[in-house]
Amino acid sequence: MKVAAIQHDIAWEDGPATQARLEPSIAQAAAGGARLIVLSEMYATGFSMRTDRIAEQPGGPNERFLQEQARQHGSWLIGSIAQWSGPAGDPLAANVAVVAGPGGELLRYDKIHPFSYAGEHEHYRAGKDFLTVDIDGLRVSVFICYDLRFADEFWALAPDTDLYVVPANWPAPRYEHWRALLRARAIENQAYVLGCNRVGEADRLSYRGDSAIIDPMGQTLAEASHTEAVLSVEVDPAEVRRVRERFPFLADRR
Repeated sequence: MKVAAIQHDIAWEDGPATQARLEPSIAQAAAGGARLIVLSEMYATGFSMRTDRIAEQPGGPNERFLQEQARQHGSWLIGSIAQWSGPAGDPLAANVAVVAGPGGELLRYDKIHPFSYAGEHEHYRAGKDFLTVDIDGLRVSVFICYDLRFADEFWALAPDTDLYVVPANWPAPRYEHWRALLRARAIENQAYVLGCNRVGEADRLSYRGDSAIIDPMGQTLAEASHTEAVLSVEVDPAEVRRVRERFPFLADRR
């Protein structure tokens, strides 16, 4: 199955402008045969803590955009958004990865590890539940950005995962961490990893992209530099099985 990562800039706190910017890239990825298309973390607004400005109710415009694009192009889309998903009166939003399918499928994953270094935990609650979805026989597990630093969460899902998807807003000063951790998660879990990071400048931070798709042996199949780009590669769950059968390392995990 072909999967794609769209490395893109974001119009700060401006969903409609970002969506207009993304439409040609999504169309390009779909025309190239991508069955799964991944956008960045907080794809429409950037990594803003101003939830009063950017958070939306379930079914809001940034979620609907993903659903509409999925239906239009016959592909699955993943991107995270700020969403009010708690009980009425809860002051905290959630950083939610929305998984939208071409047949109207809709699943959500709340980021388990808010980035406390930037105060995310003061505005976004921590999620509790993992998400793995079967897309045409490919078992896809979803994490968001800072989650990448917590190997045990990835380990927990490894037996039932062929591809990990990680939308991110990972800033440039720690780009080597991003690159190393993506490869580490692929190697130690013997699974594909797709990391989709943004580019551009926002809120006094710089983002250099370095999006990548890595195979179960840790080989980089596609990577982007520091500009907007569409990465697209074929992934095969049978390759995950072959690697795990040849090197049965997961069986020794305690």
